[in-house]
Amino acid sequence: MRKENRPYTPDEVAELLQISKHTVYELIKRGELAAFRVGNKMRIEPQDLEAYKRQTKVSAPSSTTSYSTIESRNAIVPSYPSPALRLAGSHDFLIEHMTRFMNVATPALLLHSSYIGSLEGLMMLYRGATDIAAIHLIDPATREYNLPFIQRLFIHEPITVMRLAARTQGFIVAKNNPKNITTWEDLQREDVTFVNRQKGSGTRLLLDAHLAERKIDPQSIQGYEHEEWSHLDTAAWVARGSADVALGIEAAARKVDLSFIPVATEYFDLVIRWTDENKAALTRFCQMVRSAAFKTSLKQLEGYDDEELGNIIYETKSILN
Repeated sequence: MRKENRPYTPDEVAELLQISKHTVYELIKRGELAAFRVGNKMRIEPQDLEAYKRQTKVSAPSSTTSYSTIESRNAIVPSYPSPALRLAGSHDFLIEHMTRFMNVATPALLLHSSYIGSLEGLMMLYRGATDIAAIHLIDPATREYNLPFIQRLFIHEPITVMRLAARTQGFIVAKNNPKNITTWEDLQREDVTFVNRQKGSGTRLLLDAHLAERKIDPQSIQGYEHEEWSHLDTAAWVARGSADVALGIEAAARKVDLSFIPVATEYFDLVIRWTDENKAALTRFCQMVRSAAFKTSLKQLEGYDDEELGNIIYETKSILN
């Protein structure tokens, strides 16, 4: 007898939807079906499955739906028909939460998220392949987040940069930090194995900036070449003892009951590109992000500071009031 509200396995979702398990994993990879990882197993919350079913009922892609393919990790990012909005960029529990919140609270508006890294998300926005990019990119030269990259790319395009949250990055280590890993130099120790994030992710850029500042050779770090694609993936490696440390967000450490040593506070922003086709949907989206209901819903998440939530950080053209 299945317990009520217990998360589904991919096999159970496949049986319920009468599709293959491979298709379930593709839906998760494309960001159409929200999921979380426990060790090396994927699980799907009942409310996320219901949100997916509602999305497909409201806005099922037609036979003429176009798809654009991203080279990175062979991810397939679909171009959904209006009024669906496309978000691409960094993986974050806050983005997962926002996607679920939007799709449940706003029946007339759908948000589809693809987690492909901050830099690739921003480039997709530049190419017009998505409507919103979720990014946290530190400029090594200025130590400023996001704007140096945005201002180099978007000159004539109408964009708005909206602050989502500040969040804490740090070392994710085993419970009680048995190897006493507290500094960047500790990553070079022979008894320490690191697990990295993929090139193009904001976390990878943060790591490389700190290593360069301290003149630490990446090749001196055991595990530097091992790349994973989400904060939960790297935390899982530490949780099962396959690595001693990862650089990631506090929320990931808390989710799998690991210890966390903070090393940096960073800004996580949404970059919005306006077109005649998406203006109405993006306006509703921005209103929802700024709503009291959404801000209240964030209280359940650890490791985030939402004091500046909804603030406009930068615009090339005034769209919002």
